[in-house]
Amino acid sequence: MPKMDRVVIKETKYMAAWVLILSAVMQAVFLVIGQWDYTVLLGNLLSATAVVGNFFGMAVGIQRALGKEEKDAKQAIRASNALRLFGMFAVLALGVLLPCFSTWTTVIPIFFPRVIVALRPLWDKKMGEEEHADES
Repeated sequence: MPKMDRVVIKETKYMAAWVLILSAVMQAVFLVIGQWDYTVLLGNLLSATAVVGNFFGMAVGIQRALGKEEKDAKQAIRASNALRLFGMFAVLALGVLLPCFSTWTTVIPIFFPRVIVALRPLWDKKMGEEEHADES
């Protein structure tokens, strides 16, 4: 197995940190509205773990595909996508079908990466401005 790229590790940590933050916010919302129980926590843990694992799998798949010919790279990416999609479907099925998981807290974290990726440019821009202020 080739050495794990620093960028893969860095971006996975970034995604995991924000998934953790958004998960904590979701837990707080369920607590405030009086709907919190252990199924809320279990559903969130299941889905959040799957989301971070899915992101890591995507990053590793892309890293592996980079060293291949174009045709082989496309096949590798397709295979990775299919496997990860199946895994996410299995997680959703578990979360929805088993009564020990809250359906809502299993489904909602699936959308966290979209939110994180959409807001990343705002975060990076703000961090860039702070770095320039420190240099002055």
